Amino acid sequence: MNDKIPVTQVEVPVPPRKTIESVDLYQSRKKIYVKEITGLFQKFRTVSLCLLMGAYFLVCWISVDGQQWVHFDLPNRQFHIMGTTFWPQDFVLLAWLLIICAFGLFFITTLFGRVWCGYTCPQTVWTFIFMWLEERIEGSRNQRMKLDQTPMNKEKLTKKSLKHLSWFLVAFATGLTFVGYFYPIRDLVPDFFTFNIDSGWAYFWIMFFTVATYLNAGWMREQVCLYMCPYARFQSVMFDRDTMVVSYDFHRGEPRGSRKRKEDPKSVGLGDCIDCNMCVQVCPTGIDIRDGLQYECIGCALCVDACDSVMEKMNYPLGLISYTTENNLEGRESKILRPRTIGYALALLGIMTAFAVKLSMRSEIQVDVIRDRGGLFQTNAKGYIENSYTLQIMNMSNDSREFHVSVSGPESIRIIGKTQVSLAPSELLSLPTVVEINPDKMTERNYDINFRVESAANPDIAAESESRFLGPGPAR
Repeated sequence: MNDKIPVTQVEVPVPPRKTIESVDLYQSRKKIYVKEITGLFQKFRTVSLCLLMGAYFLVCWISVDGQQWVHFDLPNRQFHIMGTTFWPQDFVLLAWLLIICAFGLFFITTLFGRVWCGYTCPQTVWTFIFMWLEERIEGSRNQRMKLDQTPMNKEKLTKKSLKHLSWFLVAFATGLTFVGYFYPIRDLVPDFFTFNIDSGWAYFWIMFFTVATYLNAGWMREQVCLYMCPYARFQSVMFDRDTMVVSYDFHRGEPRGSRKRKEDPKSVGLGDCIDCNMCVQVCPTGIDIRDGLQYECIGCALCVDACDSVMEKMNYPLGLISYTTENNLEGRESKILRPRTIGYALALLGIMTAFAVKLSMRSEIQVDVIRDRGGLFQTNAKGYIENSYTLQIMNMSNDSREFHVSVSGPESIRIIGKTQVSLAPSELLSLPTVVEINPDKMTERNYDINFRVESAANPDIAAESESRFLGPGPAR
């Protein structure tokens, strides 16, 4: 007989499911409404902005002796910069100049952080111009926010149209001026509006830079600094505890909170920060500097001026947000001279010295020799051995010059034909040249020879180039 044993059902607890959080790596951009503020650092920026914009838009219109002061003449491979003409052969000077700019940027960054980004970067300069136009047309920060939230109406359409029209006009002037450094600006402007430009590339590049400026400064703005500019990514490598950056004094400001104007913050257990969020409202990249140093900070000091204006109203000491160093915030003394800054300074000084020496040694004439590949040599009516060459002589100065051509090498070598030439400024001359040698004086099959071209008025202005002279060798 089988007895059935009852089975007791036991409920097994089920562990709670883990919640999975998803992070959107491609978060859509949230529009930043920047509040306009005035202050000491904004005055500095206004001055730098006017100087930079004035230089950009006016320098291309300056002409000296009929030559545009700054003109990059790509078809003729001539680069006229402040009265001096450079050629592709001078690109080594451009390399030196770029290295100087790089080390200068590194040196300044170790001392003062991202002041380049905050005051002189073209993206910052044009963005602030577009922001200024937006403020003038659409109103203050609150007015712009309210305008964007309202449905489309006549007032909104008018303001938006005027804003974008002003942006486009500035962008167009920027593109036209940029091309004016490569295409003579005094010809470009009338030719553009009368459709007399020979090449369609000029129209293409004008519109390209117009659209690029309109999008970068009008729409993308901080996105260029955050995601496209490499400087924001590697700037921290050049920072140390003695680098001056825009910082919030958390020892003085915390704990933050609102209070009455005449109330002593210490009596209620608060710091000097009243948590007004003005520093956030004026930030063009939308960060809160009170969270500490962030790569998004471009060092524009808008938050410094905003905070100082609030501290002044509260009768608190200025400088809650300021240009300072990490050591200063922690009560330690900062050092200006330190191994990193000294190293950058010495490297910068050395490169600038080398550039100056190279520039001072730059010749005003250049000669290249091309040997005739059609034949090794030939014998003329006198029985002498001849070799043919083509001398490419370039007058790299801005003055017309007379030049004398000579050759040196084995005994009895001489040039047959023209040895005096006249070149206009920046002219390149191809001079066919025949050189002969008495075969009785030849003891080898080939010789190294040297062509020299020197100014008839000043022998110190000269250039030389080597070549080979071929012959039948010594008579047997």
